[in-house]
Amino acid sequence: MAPRPTLTRERAVWAEEQLLVGVDEAGRGPLAGPVVAAAVVFPRGCSAVRGLRDSKILPASVRERLAERIRCRVVAFGIGAASAHEIDRYNIRVATAIAMRRAIARLIHCYTLGQPYRIIIDGLPLPEIGYPHEALIDGDARCHSISAAAILAKTVRDALMHRLAARHPGYGWLTNVGYGTEEHQEGIQALGPTRHHRLTFSPLAQLTLSL
Repeated sequence: MAPRPTLTRERAVWAEEQLLVGVDEAGRGPLAGPVVAAAVVFPRGCSAVRGLRDSKILPASVRERLAERIRCRVVAFGIGAASAHEIDRYNIRVATAIAMRRAIARLIHCYTLGQPYRIIIDGLPLPEIGYPHEALIDGDARCHSISAAAILAKTVRDALMHRLAARHPGYGWLTNVGYGTEEHQEGIQALGPTRHHRLTFSPLAQLTLSL
């Protein structure tokens, strides 16, 4: 059975009279669309959001319900993104840091948290975020706040790709949300890339080189 994210890290931070900002992203691997990040802060002493799990193992309908529950339970949240153009310009690792930085900045600038806070992100440290932070590998499966951020990031990104699917038919974005499925790759071969495609990602890089 997959591990359940816990409030262990949050409780340790709360005991120091601080809040924990959990940060995660969605969309590092697709061929199209932005990478989207979310930052969330739960109130001190809160209970766990029932059903919270690693976003990657949850059906879309469950993620949507959890996202609504999370939005009602958090003190604050912020969403940030980096475009396909930025991904091509900087690389996906740096673009992920940019998206996280924007999510954190939106959270901090739009809400008065009223207490000191500490930031924890999923994965490895990313100096380009520009904020002091800790990093936790598999954080979305281990830390409640990171798991909640992952679900918000994933649901926001999926909704964006669904809207783009209506403007750019033929790539299957309604179902693959930009990932490199057979339908998506056939669409690229037949229609060529859009401005939302990541031209430095294989097989798009090979396609553009051959044009």
